[in-house]
Amino acid sequence: MADPPHRPRIGIVGTGFIARIHAEAYRRLPGPGVALHAVTSARPERAKAFAAEHRVATVAQDFDSLLADPAVDAVDLCVPNHLHAPFAVRAARAGKHVIVEKPLTGAFERVGDPTGLLHEAIANCDAILDSCDAAGVRLMYAENWVYAPPIQKARRLFAASRGPILRIEGEESHSGSHAEYARRWATAGGGSLLGKGCHPLGAALYLKRVEGEARLGRPIRPLAVVGATARLTASTAHAATPQSYLRSGWVDVEDWGTMIVTFDDETVAQITAADTVLGGIKNYLVAYGANAVVQANINPNTAVVAYAPAPEIFGNEHIAEKIETKAGWTFPAPDEDFMTGYPAEIDDFATCLSTGRAPQSDGRLARYVVVTTYGAYLSAATGQRVDLRPYLTDR
Repeated sequence: MADPPHRPRIGIVGTGFIARIHAEAYRRLPGPGVALHAVTSARPERAKAFAAEHRVATVAQDFDSLLADPAVDAVDLCVPNHLHAPFAVRAARAGKHVIVEKPLTGAFERVGDPTGLLHEAIANCDAILDSCDAAGVRLMYAENWVYAPPIQKARRLFAASRGPILRIEGEESHSGSHAEYARRWATAGGGSLLGKGCHPLGAALYLKRVEGEARLGRPIRPLAVVGATARLTASTAHAATPQSYLRSGWVDVEDWGTMIVTFDDETVAQITAADTVLGGIKNYLVAYGANAVVQANINPNTAVVAYAPAPEIFGNEHIAEKIETKAGWTFPAPDEDFMTGYPAEIDDFATCLSTGRAPQSDGRLARYVVVTTYGAYLSAATGQRVDLRPYLTDR
């Protein structure tokens, strides 16, 4: 009888919002799944509480201790953006497989020529990819939109149609990030265009990549980008508002951004992201093809629609992330994590760790997202269309 497959053991770094989502997704895995072996945090008391809540076997004193634990097979980095590259490089050098939350990395020193941001972001990307390649470990890019059921259904529908996707429109927006690090370029690497736009952009790049591989025998790549950004909550219009329900206090990052991406098959994608939208998270992608149109409503959607004349009627029952009130008509999410792709994402990563195959959301996709986004930032700064071809490699 063959030996049973190895049950991968995970070390989670960070105990915030996304770490909790990942922990829940690990627990939902079918079969033997993975073992939540260790957790560490900059605040030890939070690591202890996290371990107790999610049944994690070990609380590591710090990141170095977690890396030194021979029982840890893979490190799941749920930390602020500016820590992704240094932590991923250290994890790879320690022989650990690496799961990195979105975006893969960025540029965190806003000095000099705006072209320098693009170069810095690419250098940080390549440091991660080179370290993983050198160590022979797997890099898994945690872009949950790739795995969201509506996006996967769109992929299958267009595969069945055998026609090209000519235009993609996608958006992620809400009333403002709750993460303190997201307010500063030095820790976030950008504002809404990076932190939120990476989701629909990642899905668009993924759909065009798989389309190209199926129809043309090669991935379809982003060719050029035009971008624009704004700080709407710092505008005179917002300052004159008697009452605002939007989060403000962004130190030096944009709270709205958009980009138009041209692909090398002469098709396009329009991506928008904002921290200035009320009513809960707005996550959608529409793909317009030569012989089909598919609209993927991740959230809100009409799977459940509810009405309450007062917000207290539904008590503590969750409605949807980022919604300002439970009063009136709402769209309660029956399983928000499932619809946004987290369980399928973690299931794919667990399979990769057990079998050695590549993930659907990989380092190449992560690099494309970073190059395209920082190309959009460069375009916004210069007012010029940015040619992405000099910066792209198929790794």
